[in-house]
Amino acid sequence: MEKYASRLEALDTSNCFNNDFLLTWEKTDDELKAVFEVADALRALRQSGLSARIFDSGLGISLFRDNSTRTRFSFASACNLLGLSVQDLDEGKSQVAHGETVRETANMISFMAEAIGIRDDMFIGKGNAYMREVAEAASVGFLDGTLEQRPTLVNLQCDLDHPTQAMADASHMITELGGIENLKGKKIAMTWAYSPSYGKPLSVPQGVCALMTRFGMDVVLAHPDGYEIMPEIEDIAKANAEKSGGSFSKTSSMKEAFEGADYVYPKSWAPFKAMEKRSKLYEDGDSDGIKALEKELLAQNSQHSDWECDSSLMAVTKNAMYLHCLPADISGVSCERGEVAADVFGKSRTSLYKQASFKPYVIAAMIFLAKAKDPAGALRLLSARGRRRILD
Repeated sequence: MEKYASRLEALDTSNCFNNDFLLTWEKTDDELKAVFEVADALRALRQSGLSARIFDSGLGISLFRDNSTRTRFSFASACNLLGLSVQDLDEGKSQVAHGETVRETANMISFMAEAIGIRDDMFIGKGNAYMREVAEAASVGFLDGTLEQRPTLVNLQCDLDHPTQAMADASHMITELGGIENLKGKKIAMTWAYSPSYGKPLSVPQGVCALMTRFGMDVVLAHPDGYEIMPEIEDIAKANAEKSGGSFSKTSSMKEAFEGADYVYPKSWAPFKAMEKRSKLYEDGDSDGIKALEKELLAQNSQHSDWECDSSLMAVTKNAMYLHCLPADISGVSCERGEVAADVFGKSRTSLYKQASFKPYVIAAMIFLAKAKDPAGALRLLSARGRRRILD
């Protein structure tokens, strides 16, 4: 544990305390490295059979406005690891439907809450804005004395970024390579892939492009014409690459992106402009317009059914690691034709599950850094305390 604490002390984490984790590009390099260090330390404690509980009591509030398996259970696991109980906020069973304001909701759920995790990824211009509104309301509640503590808000996926996923992806690669410095110069292909459904958020490809360029990786974004991500995220990736010595490029060829790649991340997403239009249609309550858009996008997707990660594409890589946030659309398994061939997915299954296993520790690290004023000291105390997680 001392090695983690010592490395953590060399990083400036002062701005993490009593703060939120909303977008990776708002965090400094030191703060991102600190999340990786603490995540690894917490995993090491648990693997040693020691308790990582820094809380004796308290709540972690989860609010999912979209379906989730991995992220929902990762947040619950992270809270439990640190000693928090989890309470889901089901808006259908709350007073939100009766006109309760965001400010009121934020204060009512935060009386003994230490962390709030929110997934709101379906509508462009809405999700991240909502998270900030909740965070601001909780801050006001703390400052005016309504709340005894200011809960930390963790972005569990929004319209802009999926920080816990991208950080977990990076943790997986860092662990396999033996250090964050070894990411520099590695090529990752973040490519669109065919799906028989439509409307998948852009936040995974955007999060990957914005984060991996921070570490000097050569990031190639591949998609058919018309499937662009947000231009402002591309600008962030370009700026990050210039600063880190990596690169950010785009291509309309899946094969070109795969050539010489160390990592491939084939994932379907909806076109940015279509997601903008979809958000407006939902806002206007235009059900006919939504149905028409869905039909249009499914027809557009079908024109690119050859965008599938198969063995022939994997053969042009540097024996690349296949990455996916899951669940993947697997050809011949979950759908007739999808993002990835069954044999490619089957060979990568164990690696994919390991990739997903980093997310609970990443989320726990984000909360830990926001709540422990001296995170290195807190790690040393947990180790010295030596409280067994399970009685021998």
